[in-house]
Amino acid sequence: MSTKLYVGGIPYTTTEAALQDAFSKAGAVNSASIIIDRMTGRSKGFGFVEMSNDEEAQAAINMWNGMDFEGRKLTVNVARPLEPRAPGAGRRPM
Repeated sequence: MSTKLYVGGIPYTTTEAALQDAFSKAGAVNSASIIIDRMTGRSKGFGFVEMSNDEEAQAAINMWNGMDFEGRKLTVNVARPLEPRAPGAGRRPM
């Protein structure tokens, strides 16, 4: 079973391919995605990496959490499920 990791502190210039390559040093990576702001088209500085199993996910956490990656310190941990929000939550009043 695969394990999804949250990766914070990603430099804004990092590509998904570079993120996948870096995490592949800890094991097999199923996917790597960087979250992009819809308004600006720019990276939000965080993303998700899906490792093929729990052992490789833990190895990736041990390898990358708190470490420098392209000039920024990464935060890496197991991703939590998205919590449901009330309709309209997070919207700014006009």
